[in-house]
Amino acid sequence: MRAIIQRVSEASVTIDNVITGKIGRGFMILLGVEPEDTDADIDWLSSKICGLRVFGDAEGLMNESILDQDGDILLISQFTLFASTKKGNRPSFLRAAKPDVAIPLYEKFHGELSKKLQKQVQTGEFGADMKVALVNDGPVTIFIDSKNKE
Repeated sequence: MRAIIQRVSEASVTIDNVITGKIGRGFMILLGVEPEDTDADIDWLSSKICGLRVFGDAEGLMNESILDQDGDILLISQFTLFASTKKGNRPSFLRAAKPDVAIPLYEKFHGELSKKLQKQVQTGEFGADMKVALVNDGPVTIFIDSKNKE
């Protein structure tokens, strides 16, 4: 599993001109799933995201997590995180999981994040043509791959 986590002051996702998810301060997460991903990847990555200390404390230092800040999360499926650009100019997405594998893992990840956050995580719609808007706060943008834990 790969995730791009952006600390935001606000973010939203629109599908067919309807806002389907909207948050204030928190994380907008792009999540890519590959066929080898398991429940262990879900647990590790969701714990890592909830524990990231990238929010300012009373002194303005990045010492607090999204849990400390009672922040929100907007989770967006993003198969293009597994794009291969080694050959030619057209990316290959062969490493991305097919929907029959990716959707259940994405939904489990969503559930695990909601449980750890202790509130509902906002989402887009898997496979939909989504328009994502955000105001990156900082900017703070972090890439995490569950297969690269060391």
